[in-house]
Amino acid sequence: MAILLAESGSTKTDWCLIHDSGKTTKYKTTGINPYIQTKEDIFKVLDEELKWPSKKATINSVVFYGAGAGNPLKQKELKGYLKEYFKVRKVEVDGDMMAAAKGICGDEKGVVCILGTGSNSCYYNGSKIKKQHASLGYIAGDEGSGNHMGKRILRYYAYNTFDMELKAQFEYMFGDNVPVILDKLYKELFPNRYLASFVPFLSQNRGHYMVENIIEDSLNEFFTQHVLKYRESWNMPISFTGSVAYEFRDLIKKICEQSGLTLGKIEKSPMASLIKYHKNKMLEATKK
Repeated sequence: MAILLAESGSTKTDWCLIHDSGKTTKYKTTGINPYIQTKEDIFKVLDEELKWPSKKATINSVVFYGAGAGNPLKQKELKGYLKEYFKVRKVEVDGDMMAAAKGICGDEKGVVCILGTGSNSCYYNGSKIKKQHASLGYIAGDEGSGNHMGKRILRYYAYNTFDMELKAQFEYMFGDNVPVILDKLYKELFPNRYLASFVPFLSQNRGHYMVENIIEDSLNEFFTQHVLKYRESWNMPISFTGSVAYEFRDLIKKICEQSGLTLGKIEKSPMASLIKYHKNKMLEATKK
């Protein structure tokens, strides 16, 4: 028997088959988000991308953590889809925020933040999420995320704010045809992923004052609108997970120091810790 564990962001999903022997096998697919994908879309991702030996592995449960899966209505929908697809009776679905909290904090208290393609935050009391600010998603929110930074990059280029050096760098990476870029943006199934794909431009041009301004302004907005509004931020560690958080961890550390906040962990993904967490749960269950 085995558990199929998934941790999904808007861009990618990490999967891990955890056998009762302790052996693990890992897989990857693109992201699964019930807000912007239908049942048919999700099944297509699983059919085409999840290359796992289903006939050789008998799973008794699926545990799925994902972006867009924190809403009870969406949890119910996704749970039904996963039960049908994997033909199992036991399916647990929770949001990516809970995955980050369990993975980073374990049984400890703290403020936990996600900065990847999208962004989110919460106060975790060691077992439950006790406070969580509204997440307005990729259109109205996502401060500090790759999506948020991507919008700023595009505006800087399209409005001729970049100097000649950065303009040339942008055109080398993404082309110089704004109408084509806009066509992609407004016709893409996942516009947030497309905007976040501009983030490597920032990574490759660190040190330029305009690039540093984009990153710092976006991260400062996340701190102002979210982190600093948790009373717990002033006396508990603040931890981060996600590709953007990990890439720009030096600036997150700088903002925490300037604000008098205690920085906890910064991890690219909570998956390794989640695997350990669920392995322990399996071991506890076999002892009962």
